Amino acid sequence: MRFVPLIPSSFDPESWLSLAPVMLQWDGSLHGAWPQAVRRGLAIHAVHLSGEAPVEEGLAVLHRGLGADFLVIPVRRPETREAGFRLLGQLETLLEATSGRGVKLALRLDPGAETAVLDLLRQAHGEAVGFCWHPGIQDAEPLADRLWCGVCAPGTDLLPLQALGYRWDMALAAMEPEAFRVEAAALEAAHPPVLFPAEMPATALGRPVVPDDSVVFGRHLVSGEQQDRS
Repeated sequence: MRFVPLIPSSFDPESWLSLAPVMLQWDGSLHGAWPQAVRRGLAIHAVHLSGEAPVEEGLAVLHRGLGADFLVIPVRRPETREAGFRLLGQLETLLEATSGRGVKLALRLDPGAETAVLDLLRQAHGEAVGFCWHPGIQDAEPLADRLWCGVCAPGTDLLPLQALGYRWDMALAAMEPEAFRVEAAALEAAHPPVLFPAEMPATALGRPVVPDDSVVFGRHLVSGEQQDRS
């Protein structure tokens, strides 16, 4: 698991160049040095939108040409049928806008929104949309096959997530490079890398996983220490 600084988009990127890749928290403006920093090789892994106007914000980010891998969109639980249709319409617009750009959409779901949004995406055949993990998600297993990125805070317990085999980028909100280095080092020490999940997912893309008895995985330690394989 790689811990990546999540920086306000209005910040000057100069002091963050040595910590690339980075993620941006869209705050309505972009510091003028970011496009040049990207041309110099600074990788922006994801841009996290505020969620207030996802289509407008998403199009504004795409217009800047930052080369991000993901747009992360906060999503509330759709309480009505109309809210569900509105969400699907927003996602369809953004999927069309990102087509051919190499940018994927990852939803950061409010706690309790998982089941409703998964059902909505399943009905709409929305397999192209993934998810961004955060500590408010109590059960990540239903999302495990499409967890593309994550965000945490100092002291977050990531062991349940690691047990599912997640080993990709994890954003850590950052305001100052040295403080980020200290916080990231503590998280890395508490959560060594994993290679395989301790628990295989029960579903994939909304469908049950059928175990293959001919495939045997070795014993897994979340701590990452080496064990004899069974």
